[in-house]
Amino acid sequence: MIIERTDMERVAREFLETLSPGEQATVVALSGDLGAGKTTFTQSFAQALGVTHQIQRPTFNLMKIYTTAHKMFHTLVHIDAYRFDSPEELVRLGWQEILADPRTIICLEWPERVASIIPITAKNITLEHVDEGKRRIVISTK
Repeated sequence: MIIERTDMERVAREFLETLSPGEQATVVALSGDLGAGKTTFTQSFAQALGVTHQIQRPTFNLMKIYTTAHKMFHTLVHIDAYRFDSPEELVRLGWQEILADPRTIICLEWPERVASIIPITAKNITLEHVDEGKRRIVISTK
């Protein structure tokens, strides 16, 4: 679907309503070119979860962890894998421990950099820059 950039909050909120905790953390794999809206989606998603801190790109920190006010998901983990050379770098950040908590939701930017260790249950979102005010968004929840 093609959305106005201003509709990102609505789309993120509607997407969140389709999710519920499973046996492990919920992974939201966000793909798209630079500037496509991956971080903007994560910011809107965090707002829908009730995160009160400002969400910024974790490019240099690689990972940021936020407490939510959501009734089912208590923690949001935002990971930017753009600088990763291998999935092993994600493992060193505690990937297995993060995945172990079903009340955690993970927004993972650049999932193709660590594709071999992303759970098959991941929810895939692809964002594409259409023009300054519009994005194409494809959500696959399998």
